[in-house]
Amino acid sequence: MSLSAVVQQILAFVKEHEAWAPVIVAFLAFGESFAIISLIIPATVALVGVGALIGASDIHFWPAWLGAAIGASLGDWISYWIGFKLEHAARNVWPLSRYPDLYDRGERFFHKYGIWSIFLGRFFGPLRAVVPLIAGIFEMPHLQFQIANISSAMVWAFVLLAPGFTALKYLW
Repeated sequence: MSLSAVVQQILAFVKEHEAWAPVIVAFLAFGESFAIISLIIPATVALVGVGALIGASDIHFWPAWLGAAIGASLGDWISYWIGFKLEHAARNVWPLSRYPDLYDRGERFFHKYGIWSIFLGRFFGPLRAVVPLIAGIFEMPHLQFQIANISSAMVWAFVLLAPGFTALKYLW
């Protein structure tokens, strides 16, 4: 069986099960944005690849984008809530207990950029995992956090999915 035939079978399988695309992308984005999981299983590369797979399979972009935005928002929201509930005791919980520099870097970043730290932190790997947690620890107002969280998740999801989607949709 040729490589081209294998690729065609994969694309046909993806197209046949396209209803699962938003759900799968939401789980990947959630894992990439949730404070603890994102340090263990970074999914950024997978999301870029999924964007390419969606484009090559001729699946609709916007439902997958919405799934990624919702998953990323929920991951940060739960991280914020955990930080809010644990307060400074979060410093003693893994992974922050093992990597105290993450906490310190996140705190400096949060204090330097305020509400913008939520938006900017989503685009920087290790900070993505701790900035929402730090925002909760330092009791950032909930509405401010959610505005930055949701808007950054929408932009982040587009930035990760669109290049692969566009490239393979028009090159394949």
